Amino acid sequence: MTTVPLSYLVRRLLALVLVIVVISFVVFSLLYLAPGSPEQILLGARPATPETIKAIRNEYHLNDSFLAQYKTWAVNALHLNFGRSIRTNEPVTTALKERFGLTLQLGVFAFLITMLLGVPLGIFAAVRKQSTLDRGVVGLSVIGISVPAFASGILLLYVFAVELGWFPVFGQGSGVLGRVHHLALPAIALALTGMGLVLKLTRTAMITALETDYVTFARARGISERRVLTHYALRNALIPIVTAGGLLLAYMLAGTVLVEVTFALPGMGSLLVDSVQSLDLPMVQALAILIALIVVLINLLTDLIYVLIDPRITFTKTRA
Repeated sequence: MTTVPLSYLVRRLLALVLVIVVISFVVFSLLYLAPGSPEQILLGARPATPETIKAIRNEYHLNDSFLAQYKTWAVNALHLNFGRSIRTNEPVTTALKERFGLTLQLGVFAFLITMLLGVPLGIFAAVRKQSTLDRGVVGLSVIGISVPAFASGILLLYVFAVELGWFPVFGQGSGVLGRVHHLALPAIALALTGMGLVLKLTRTAMITALETDYVTFARARGISERRVLTHYALRNALIPIVTAGGLLLAYMLAGTVLVEVTFALPGMGSLLVDSVQSLDLPMVQALAILIALIVVLINLLTDLIYVLIDPRITFTKTRA
């Protein structure tokens, strides 16, 4: 079994750390790029008395230089201390813990729907290339890609929740079955766009793989069509599928804003909207760092999966 060299892992982890440092510096700078003084932003709705302003300057080290402030903030962030929310006055980390679980469940649910339906439909369309069924599947994928998640969410909500009453209109539910029931429509709305993309990429990759010489030779040897599809064609078509899957998983965990707002779900997406509207900079900073961390970790995981599905990949000349 092919293994990933330690040197490659070290280079990728160092690159990951560098990306997070750069993003954290940009995110911290939001406090100074936003309109108004840092004190006014951090005060929020509290009265701007000399005592509160002095307390704010001391709490956030605003009397120090910019780089010294960034260093203090970064060290606190490493210890998961992002300060307190301006909007609710609760610790930022506490709010993230309460909201992240729901967003994670929604994102993973939508990702599973996307891959479990998109990949088989893409294979089905490739095997029956140029048929009526192929054109129908491709047409549905184009519609799925074209319709925004919030628009399909509103349609699903109206049809299946309001008119038919099969699903709840809002809320997150309790218990495993209750949570699945409440998250079904949001997950489907989030998955439709991604499923169209996965379907098209799978179809294209499978068509290319099915036209290669090794597939022709495998069929000539009398190997069953099912084995040809799974062990020869699909395995060699997995690289673009895995790439799309990694990007979609990052999107579904970090880009649930409109879906959560549409279905009134108290996840990270709705928290981000509320925080931006109220200029809750400590919360926005923490959310931006968390989203960036999710994206870079999923990208790293995707790269590591490549070698597991294609042993021909080597890392001796790979750049960090």
